[in-house]
Amino acid sequence: MYTFNPGPAAVYPQVRQYLQDAFDEGWLSAPHRGERFTTLLRQTVTDLKTRLNVPQDYTVFLMGSATECWEVLTQSLTPTKSLHIYNGAFGEKWFEYAKALRPASTAVTFGLDELPDISKLPLDPQTDLVCITQNETSNATQLRDGFILNLFNRLPGNALLAVDATSSLAGIQLKYIKADIWYGSVQKCFGLPAGLSVMLLSPRAVTRFRKINERAHYNSLVHQYEKMLNYQTNYTPNVLGIYLLSRMLQERAPIKAVHQHLTERAAKLYDYFDQATQLTPLVMNTETRSTTVIGLQGAPALIDEVKRRALAQGLQLGNGYGSWKSGSLRIANFPAIPDEAFEQLVQFFAKEFA
Repeated sequence: MYTFNPGPAAVYPQVRQYLQDAFDEGWLSAPHRGERFTTLLRQTVTDLKTRLNVPQDYTVFLMGSATECWEVLTQSLTPTKSLHIYNGAFGEKWFEYAKALRPASTAVTFGLDELPDISKLPLDPQTDLVCITQNETSNATQLRDGFILNLFNRLPGNALLAVDATSSLAGIQLKYIKADIWYGSVQKCFGLPAGLSVMLLSPRAVTRFRKINERAHYNSLVHQYEKMLNYQTNYTPNVLGIYLLSRMLQERAPIKAVHQHLTERAAKLYDYFDQATQLTPLVMNTETRSTTVIGLQGAPALIDEVKRRALAQGLQLGNGYGSWKSGSLRIANFPAIPDEAFEQLVQFFAKEFA
């Protein structure tokens, strides 16, 4: 069975051995205040920056999920309000989380084949955080480097730019210096089980949360930062998840090679479906299409039939999501999915739905 579900997604086959090694090496009961754990965490941070080409002056935090990142960013970096720019379900959920804590927060929406006009955005000087979803998992759209840079250059007042990169982090080469905060969960492009997220903060973001000095929550960035200076955590961490992340990073190719591979594979899939007659890409604008999540649209009955027949041949396709649920399906183009799975997928479509 090959799974193309965009999350939780396929894991690397090596994870089976990593889990056995973690048990045999005693990591499941390792003290998280001991030197052995701090050595592991230090090496994990070093390898993460090396493999993903993260600037050395960015600070790494490891949390439980991308959802936790939504809450932490509002608690620790948003004393007044945030502005959310989104076109899909996960960007909307981030906004809803923020608004529940900071009612003054606002949002701007845009379409699948559109890019927001930055000159018309309500960039209020009172805004603490401008929030975007770089790769919207729900509808297979993507905001590219040029847009992010232009937005960063137009930030009002002391606003920071925060980027949800949950389904692209560790899959494509991101230019981290173009934003202050990046985060994503490991159950997508990292090819690992769910239960851990990675957050990367610029020096500017670190200075800001230290100045705000929010300490009312157990997972405040100030508390986490003070512990992370010594490669510790302020609460009992997911030691197994960190161990798996460390092992994966040691064996993984640099992000430049991963990015090139996924880009080429996505181009082949889009080229095929651009010529198809029954299923077509959900996103028609090539400038807003995701590299790591390919969305296809069709009549609801056809979508159900495609998923059913694919599953019978050992191919699990991802369901549509949110308002696109009934008339679309999603195909994850994540690093852990082997090329032979995609070859089998294309052969399936060519034979069954040509």
